[in-house]
This record gives sequence, structure tokens and C-alpha cells, in this order.
Amino acid sequence: MSNTQNLQGKKIAILATNGFEQSELVEPKTLFTEQGAKVDILSIEDQTTIKAWDEDNWGKEVDVDLQVSSANLEDYDALVLPGGQINPDVLRTNNDAVAFISKANGTDSIKAIGAICHGPWLLVESGLADGATLTSFPSIKTDLQNAGATWVDEEVVNKYEQIKLPMKVGDFLFFDQYLMHRSGYNSTKDEIRFSLVISDSDPE
Repeated sequence: MSNTQNLQGKKIAILATNGFEQSELVEPKTLFTEQGAKVDILSIEDQTTIKAWDEDNWGKEVDVDLQVSSANLEDYDALVLPGGQINPDVLRTNNDAVAFISKANGTDSIKAIGAICHGPWLLVESGLADGATLTSFPSIKTDLQNAGATWVDEEVVNKYEQIKLPMKVGDFLFFDQYLMHRSGYNSTKDEIRFSLVISDSDPE
């Protein structure tokens, strides 16, 4: 595990509810924390804990730090959307969650929005899939294409690399192959896919 504090002083929001895929929240949160970031778990419906789905059964409970309805987007540098089938399907019917994701794309402080596995369902609901190049669990490929996205069969889609932003923004490349694989996140399963979406805000 890397000891480099690439995310020192940064604050990352992870938005999830019951039924998130355990590895897609717990392991990235651990990695971000080890890289020096402060991580808040946001959720809905006044939940104080949320329960993971771990492959084929219920898994760990994770403490919720803040309700998404009371969270301030300006407090965060990035937003992460874990997958699992249950979690994003519930969140995309919650107005507060959808509004938070939609507004994140135009918030100056938010430099990136990352969606994992089935997480891009939330990009569809919030209007961020249209015109984006995304990957996902293959079963939602058609949903993304119908929403105007270009779907690619790749493990990681990183739009920072495509538009060649300056390296000071590289601190936020937390879905980059180096950070996710060489820093200890093991995504060996086909269903673990990452899409990184650029915020509309100026990437200073």
C-alpha cells in the first residue's frame, strides 16, 4: 500500500445507501484515507448506518457521517458513487440524492465525480451521462447509451487523461490505474468498472 499522501488536505464525499457493494465503498474509502483525504459517507432518509451487500449476502455496516440533504457541496473536492444493484437503484429515486449529484457537476470545488459498477445509473438520473464517455457493469450499457453516453468496454475510463489536464489536478485521479491497482485496490472482477467524470467547474 502506498504511503504517498496524494490527497492530503482534500475532502471526498461518498454517497450511498443500503445495498452498496461492500468492496466498492470500503476499499476506496480506506485508500483515500491512507492517501491523506478526509472522507464523509453521505446517505438518505436519516440513516445513521448503512449495510453493504457483499457478493451474495449482506455484509458490513458502515457509519453515516451526514445526510445528503444537509451536505454542502462546497465542502468537497470530489464525489464518489459506489455501485451494487440495490444502492444506486434506491438512490436514483431520491430527489435529494439526484439533486446533489446534478449540482456537483457545476460546483467550483468539485473537480471529479467517480461512479463504480452500477453507479453510473445515478449519472443517468442526474443528467450527467449525456455526452459522457463511461464504463459500467455491462448490464446497464443500454441504459447509459439511451441516456446519451458513449459506453466503452474498459475497466477504467478517465477523462482527465483524454483532455490532458495539468498534473496538479492529478491529485484527484483516484480512479486512475496507478492509484486503484498499485495502491492496493484489487479490481479483478469484470463487474468492477470505474468512470471518472469531469466537473463543469474550472479544474484549477
